[in-house]
Amino acid sequence: MLLSGLVPLPWWGYVILTLVLTHITIAAVTIFLHRCQTHRGLSLHPVVSHFFRAWLWLTTGMVTKEWVAVHRKHHAKCETAEDPHSPQVHGLLSVLLGGVGLYRQETKRPETLAKYGQGTPDDWLEENVYAPHPLVGVLLMLGLNVLLFGLVPGALIFTVQMLWIPFWAAGVINGIGHFWGYRPHKQIRDTSRNIFPWGLIVGGEELHNNHHANPSSPRLKNAWYEIDIGWVYIRLLAAVHLARIHRV
Repeated sequence: MLLSGLVPLPWWGYVILTLVLTHITIAAVTIFLHRCQTHRGLSLHPVVSHFFRAWLWLTTGMVTKEWVAVHRKHHAKCETAEDPHSPQVHGLLSVLLGGVGLYRQETKRPETLAKYGQGTPDDWLEENVYAPHPLVGVLLMLGLNVLLFGLVPGALIFTVQMLWIPFWAAGVINGIGHFWGYRPHKQIRDTSRNIFPWGLIVGGEELHNNHHANPSSPRLKNAWYEIDIGWVYIRLLAAVHLARIHRV
């Protein structure tokens, strides 16, 4: 049972499943952590918020307050020595390959959390489960993967899940998103750039220059040819009254 799992699949089934699972994680980061919690561009129904929080606990171990605080500080101190992850300060390779380390380093600063982490969830689950026990979530995810899909496929799926956000978000978006790409909003006094056309992979987060031009807007797409799948999901949630868009 441990070797085969409860849900055996062909090899291509595991690939598709992994892409679906990691895409849900990307959606949770861009919709819940970024556009909702950090910039307050929309509100989510409690059921949706709790789902995203639980999913991120299982697939990343990230704490909402820490993520929000680090990203808000990035906007406040962009491209300065106090920017937690600017490639202009730390170097492109340091952010691309070691972005998660820079992120964790910043989360250890109490002053960052106190100043920039206000307004994030502080209910019983956050205080007693998600925030103090992030490792429990990812180990539970590992156990579920192995139980459902077998030892080798489950472990491989888990590995991809654990690397997905550190590579795409902490590495590519924070690194290349401030180093290479096009700049439709050249008046912005930072080096943010749009990295077209990777919106299907990172949920629209590649439209980084658009975001820095209008941080509080939950829509990152400006031009007709730009892809913002995160905005599509937000519109669908709003259509069924599971989200409320504040401003665009």
